[in-house]
Amino acid sequence: MTEQERLELEAAAFRSLVQHLRSRPDVQNIELMNLAGFCRNCLSKWFKAAADDQGIAISAEEAREEVYGMPYAEWKAKYQKEASTEQQAAFNQGKTP
Repeated sequence: MTEQERLELEAAAFRSLVQHLRSRPDVQNIELMNLAGFCRNCLSKWFKAAADDQGIAISAEEAREEVYGMPYAEWKAKYQKEASTEQQAAFNQGKTP
């Protein structure tokens, strides 16, 4: 496999992951954090960091929109639910001091 092929495969896998997350707005970010240690916001931050590393100008909001498929505020209003006490406790337990 060439370096270009690897990059193209990684990009395709990333696009598939983002599309999958867009198709599952019922899965809350806190659930992703509690189970996998990352969420949509993490992906958008990694996207922004990659853009910064490449000298590509993109705002944090633009990076979030790339992941969420819409403005973050709109996604929150449509899909985000209040975290349950159990979800919040699990999240707090997973944090390192």
